[in-house]
Amino acid sequence: MESSSTHFTDMRSSDTDSKIEECVNNAYPLRMLMPVMNNASTNDDGESILEPYVGLAFDSADGAREFYTLYAARMGFKVRIGQLYRSRTDGSVSARRFVCSKEGFQTSTRTGCAALIRVQRRDSGKWVIDLFLKNHNHDLGLTEGNHSLILQQKILTAKPVEVVHRSKCKLIEEVEDGRPCPSGVITAKRSKPNGDEMQCEVEPSSGLEFNSANEAYQYYHAYAERTGFRIRIGQLFRSKHDGSITSRRFVCSREGFQHPSRVGCGVFMRIKRQESGKWVVDRLEKHHNHELESQQEVQKKNLSVSKKFIEEENGGLDDEDIVDINIGNLVKKRRENHKTIHEFESQQEVQKKNLSVSKKFIWEENGGLDDEDIVEINSGSLVKKRRENHIGSDWYSVLFDYFQTKQAEDTGFFYAVEVDYGTCMSIFWADGRSRFSCSQFGDAIIFDTSYRKGMYLVPFVTFIGINHNRQPVLLGCALLADESEKSFTWLFQTWLRAMTGRYPRSIIADQDDIIQQAIINVFPGTHHRFSMWQMKAKEYEHLSSVHSSFQFEYEKCINQSQTTDEFDAAWNSLLCRYGLKDNTWLKAMYENRQCWVPLYLRATFFAGIPLSGNIESFFGTLVNGQTPLVEFVPLYEKGLERRREEELKENFNCSILNAYLQTKEPVEEQCRRLYTLNVFRIFQKELLQSYSYLGFKVYEEAAIVKYVVRKCGNDDDDKSTVTISTSNHNVWCSCQMFEFEGVLCRHVLRVFQILEIKEVPSRYILRRWRKNAEYGLPLYSESGGSPQEVNASMVWSLREEACKYIDAGATSLEKHKVAYEILHEGRLRLGGPPS
Repeated sequence: MESSSTHFTDMRSSDTDSKIEECVNNAYPLRMLMPVMNNASTNDDGESILEPYVGLAFDSADGAREFYTLYAARMGFKVRIGQLYRSRTDGSVSARRFVCSKEGFQTSTRTGCAALIRVQRRDSGKWVIDLFLKNHNHDLGLTEGNHSLILQQKILTAKPVEVVHRSKCKLIEEVEDGRPCPSGVITAKRSKPNGDEMQCEVEPSSGLEFNSANEAYQYYHAYAERTGFRIRIGQLFRSKHDGSITSRRFVCSREGFQHPSRVGCGVFMRIKRQESGKWVVDRLEKHHNHELESQQEVQKKNLSVSKKFIEEENGGLDDEDIVDINIGNLVKKRRENHKTIHEFESQQEVQKKNLSVSKKFIWEENGGLDDEDIVEINSGSLVKKRRENHIGSDWYSVLFDYFQTKQAEDTGFFYAVEVDYGTCMSIFWADGRSRFSCSQFGDAIIFDTSYRKGMYLVPFVTFIGINHNRQPVLLGCALLADESEKSFTWLFQTWLRAMTGRYPRSIIADQDDIIQQAIINVFPGTHHRFSMWQMKAKEYEHLSSVHSSFQFEYEKCINQSQTTDEFDAAWNSLLCRYGLKDNTWLKAMYENRQCWVPLYLRATFFAGIPLSGNIESFFGTLVNGQTPLVEFVPLYEKGLERRREEELKENFNCSILNAYLQTKEPVEEQCRRLYTLNVFRIFQKELLQSYSYLGFKVYEEAAIVKYVVRKCGNDDDDKSTVTISTSNHNVWCSCQMFEFEGVLCRHVLRVFQILEIKEVPSRYILRRWRKNAEYGLPLYSESGGSPQEVNASMVWSLREEACKYIDAGATSLEKHKVAYEILHEGRLRLGGPPS
C-alpha cells in the first residue's frame, strides 16, 4: 500500500454544482437509477447532494477523486489522496483511497478521521467504489476560507545564460519580457519597480506555495542567507508510478555528521508537489543547534561557488544536476575521474560507434568490470551511473547514534552498513537477543518486505523466526537503499555473517526474480517459498475473469495432488479445459511450482508456518514503511519490547502450567513433559484424531513394514502411507507432517498404537520444540554442525544466560554479593584460575 498524504485539494464553492453534475454524468452506476437517488442527502440549504455509494463507477481514478472532492466541498471537509494498491505483475495502480484531510495523526490538526472512499479498477477499465465510510469524528464546516499562502513571484528581465548540459536536461532559456522561463534558474533576489534590489522578507511557513521546486530552492536560499546559515540539497522522494520527484528537502549545511563541520543540525524545509503542479511547504524546522553567521559571512562563502538546480524534464530536481555560477555563465558540474582508461578504444572510435548515447563499462582498479558501473558517453564524457538510495540522509545519523547506545548496553549488538563508492547505502542491525534466537530458531525464517506494497518513507525489512512456543522472534532488521540484486545479496550475506554462518533450511520471501536470485547465490540449498498473501493477490488479479468453476478445480489441483505425476496431469488437464495453455502468468507459476505448491513444500521444514493465510507483521502497525524518522526508534523499541514480553510470559506459563491429559497413552504423558504448551496441543490433537483412523498392512519385507492408514468411513481421499522399520522404529509418512512441522502426524501415531510402541523415539521430539530449547543446541547437535557452529551456539547460549544473571544480580548490593560469590565458585569448578 502506498500513502500519498501530500496531495491536498482546497475546494471553493463556486461552480461546484456544475462540476458535481459533470462528475455524476461521467459516473456509471452498476445498479439501477432508483437506488442511486436513494443515496442523495440534503445540506443545510435544502439542496440535494449525491453521496458516494458502493458500486458507483467512473471512467478513471481522477474522476472518482474529483467527484469525492466536490462532494466533500459541499459537505464541509477536505480530501487527501490516501493509500494505493499496485499490481504485483506490472506495477500498475489497481485500487485507490481518497480520505478526509484529518485522517491519521501525523500533524496536530489531524484527528484520525476514518471517512473515505476506495475505488478499484475492474477488468473493464472502470473504477468502482468498493468501500465508503461516511462518518467523521470532527465537526464539518465550509472550506471557502481555507486558502494556501501563495508566494507571488515578480521577475524582471535577466541576462541570457549559457548552459553545458546533458540531453536529459532542458536548456536554460532566456528570460524575456519580464516573464520567468519555465525551466530556468530563478534568482532569489527581488527587484523594486525603480530598479533597486531588495531581499524577500517572507518567513517560511507551512502552506507556502511555489511555481516550481527551483523557485522554492531559490527562496529558501535567500532566506538562509539573510538569516545567517547556508543550505544543502537534502532527501528526495520519487513516485513509484512514473519515477518523477514528488517531494524535496532543503537542509541546513550543517545537517548530519559526515564532515567535521557538521553538527547534526535539524533545520530543513520540505516541499511536496501538488496535482496542480505547484510545490507547497508541508514540513518545516527553524531551530538550529549551532550559532548563526552574519549575512556578510554567508554571502562571502556563497560568492565563490554557488550551487543551483537544473530542472528535469519531468518537473523535478536531480541531486546530480548541479551547476557552478562563474563569470555569469552556468556550467554543468562534472564529476572528477582520476582513472585512466587505456583499455577503452580511442575516444574518436567510441564516438563513431556510439553516435547518440552509448553505454560502456568503467574499468575498475582491480582489473575487472562491474555490470552496474555503466556510464553514458555524451559529447565524449564518461559519467558513472549512480545507484539510487531510498534512505534519507538524516536517517543515518539518528540510527548510528542509536546503534552506539545499544552497543554500550549490549555486547552482542551487531550492525553493518553497505558502502558504495564512499556513500552509505543499506543498513543491517541485530541485538544480542536476536542473534541468540537465530542460533536456536534460525532454521526456518521469514523475510518480510511488506513495505514494498506501496509508497513508503522508510524501506524497512525484517528477518523473523519461529521459537519453541511457536511465536515470532526477531532475527534482524534492515533498511534497504534500493531493490537491486546487489542490495539483497549484501543484506543476506551480512545476516549470515552476523548469525553464526549457518544457512537456514527454508525462507519465506516475495515472488521476485531479484530476491530469488540473491537467495540462490547466498543461501544455496535453502528452499525458497513464496509469500502466500502475494500469491493470493496475483491469483485474483490474473484468474478472476476465468469461469467461476475454474477456481474450485484449480485449488483442488494444487492442494490435493499427492504425487508430482498426479499434479502434472491435473494441471495440464485444467489448462486445456479452460483454454489457458498460453497464459503467461500460469506458465511462469508452473516453472516455479516448487516455491508455492504444497506438494513440493511438504518435504521441507518450515516450522509449521501455515501454507494458507497471511503472516502477521512482527511489529504489527507500530513500525512500517510509513513510520517517520522522529518516531521510528521509539516505536521500534516499543514493538520489540512488547513481543519479548509475550515470549517471557509464554515461557513462564510453560514452567508452571501443565495441559490436561485426555488419554491414558504413555506417549501423551511423555510429550506433555517435554513439549511446550503450544506444541503439545498440536501433538495432542493428532493423537486424538488417530483413534478415528484404520491401519492396513500392505507390505512387509524383513524389518520394513508398510501400512495404509485411512479415516473411518467412506472418505478415500483422507489416507496416507506409513513405512516403518520395526527394528529401530524409523518411520516415514506420505503426508510429511513431521518433515514440514516437526511433529508426528496422526497416521504415524496410529501405526505406533498397532505395533504397541509406547513412547515416541527421541529423534522425533525436536529439541527446538522442547521447554528447554533455549538452553540446548538444537540446530547443531541434531544435524551435525561443524565445531565452529557448535562453539558459536554455546557462546550465544552462555551469553544470553549471563545477561539474565547480571540483570538479577545488579538489583541490590546484597544480591550482587551473592551473585559474585556464585560466579567465583562456578569459575573455580570450571578449572579457571583463582582471582
